[in-house]
Amino acid sequence: MLPSLPMFLGVVGLTAPLFLLVLVGYALSRWGDWPKTASDALTRFVFAVAIPALLFRLMSEFPRLPPVDARILFAYFGGCAITYVLARLVAARAFKMDGTQQSLFGMGTIFSNSVLLGIPLVKVTLGDDSLPVVSLILIFNSLLLWTLVTISVEWARNRDLSVRGIGRTAREVISNPVVAGILLGTAFGFTGLTLPAPIDQTLQLMGQAAVPMSLIVLGMGLAEYGVRDGWRPSLAITAMKLTLLPLTVYGLGRAMDLPLRELRTIVVLASLPIGANVYLMARQFRAMEGPVAASLVWSTLVAAFTTPLLLAFLR
Repeated sequence: MLPSLPMFLGVVGLTAPLFLLVLVGYALSRWGDWPKTASDALTRFVFAVAIPALLFRLMSEFPRLPPVDARILFAYFGGCAITYVLARLVAARAFKMDGTQQSLFGMGTIFSNSVLLGIPLVKVTLGDDSLPVVSLILIFNSLLLWTLVTISVEWARNRDLSVRGIGRTAREVISNPVVAGILLGTAFGFTGLTLPAPIDQTLQLMGQAAVPMSLIVLGMGLAEYGVRDGWRPSLAITAMKLTLLPLTVYGLGRAMDLPLRELRTIVVLASLPIGANVYLMARQFRAMEGPVAASLVWSTLVAAFTTPLLLAFLR
């Protein structure tokens, strides 16, 4: 059933401040003469301090929360696998891309901006009870998808899988501050201890800063990318990311009879714009930099309309 206009407008009202904060960051960087060093410093603080503090405090309560349904992983990453395979076929047939380009094209269709946009959006629209699901997806998202693209690119280039390269990727993922905050918070929760009040309140204040600052940082980062390079493949990536992936995840979630809260959470995560990590992958493998950078901008602009529509539909 399609959402009614009042329902849709209500969701737009919830999400509009989030995307307006992205616009604030974009304006500061594009027209406010804020130097790139300011953006770099804010990005480092958000990734290394604010978001890890938010997730550590949240996950320290994880052992006392209801158990997370393993079907969540099958529905979300099953949708990612299906979308990735179809995206590689499109890249090969429609754009005549080589194996490395196909890998990055496919990664752009499945790697969501789950940290800078996903955490604030889920927290505001679906509530804190949905954040453990986000944390679960974040851990496996980074580990599985980074490993997937590394294997795919190395195989396309050398036809030889490097255990050392895969191991290095796994170490980098685990040492990522966001993932480390999740893992350390969960480990602390299983000790049965509680955080002292001053530390708990400090983490709470830092976590509150994570939501607005992460969105401003996202906007500042978008100002660095253009939208003209490789516009045809970038629009194809955007279209598949914002339509095929959420629809596939939704279909698998319904087929597995997931509870509504978990279904909403993973579909919203799948509907998010492309994560900046895909651009880092493109830079690392020196392929598709222009189209991937453009897809970051396009997908964020389009998701400002499609994600609220999807949220209204799921309600």
